[in-house]
Amino acid sequence: MRFLLYNIAYGAGVGTRLHFPFPFAGHLKSTGKNLGQILDFIRSVSPDIVGLVEVDSGSFRSGRDNQAEIIASELNYHHVFESKYFETSMVQMLPVLNKQGNAVLLNRPFRYTRFHYFSVGVKRLVIEVGLPEVVVFLVHLSLKFRHRQYQLTELYSLVRAVDRPVIVAGDFNAFRGSRELQLFLAAANLETANGLGEPSYPSRSPRRQLDFIFHSPEIRTTGFEIPAVRLSDHAPLVWDFEVETAEPAWPIELKVAGGRR
Repeated sequence: MRFLLYNIAYGAGVGTRLHFPFPFAGHLKSTGKNLGQILDFIRSVSPDIVGLVEVDSGSFRSGRDNQAEIIASELNYHHVFESKYFETSMVQMLPVLNKQGNAVLLNRPFRYTRFHYFSVGVKRLVIEVGLPEVVVFLVHLSLKFRHRQYQLTELYSLVRAVDRPVIVAGDFNAFRGSRELQLFLAAANLETANGLGEPSYPSRSPRRQLDFIFHSPEIRTTGFEIPAVRLSDHAPLVWDFEVETAEPAWPIELKVAGGRR
């Protein structure tokens, strides 16, 4: 199976597109053309599972369309999207920002989806998707170190409550380096897919490892790469894996999430 993790930065692009005529101006521009290029890249990779971080669900910059829905429709994938801000957050009252979230896309039906919200931080969403073989958690952690540590503690509890092999992926914003995640990995008994610790940010000249894919020991890595793709400020992560488990697979049934939990 193949897993693609990509922080697409709402399709805002990089370079002059992002920073002209003023810094981060790209976040106020139409994203249609760049999103089309992102879609073409995803299609070229042929992933089974896609974790998308920083997705626009329908602001003026995306033409009022949900970017995850556009990509899923073009690829004929199933998808689940949710705002990364909890319902009572002040951000939900702000234009554009209240359309920002994360998404998981799959080329097969999923058994269930759940949305969890951390108790601290501005970005709090955890998307949980159950597949017959594995359970996937997609996250985008806080910019604040102290909040990230609290969030990792709560993420540990979510992971340990699952009785299947897990994949935990997302933008962890580990600005102090991967060492700030070591305790979480040890406690949750997870391994990294990026064995060489290759950086993914910024995409034009990667120096930091902010994006991670972690997995249970029952999952074996068969390939990993960070393509030199510059359609976002983050480079994508492409991971090939096999699940080695004696556990019987869940029956496949499509269940669409009905709301936050």
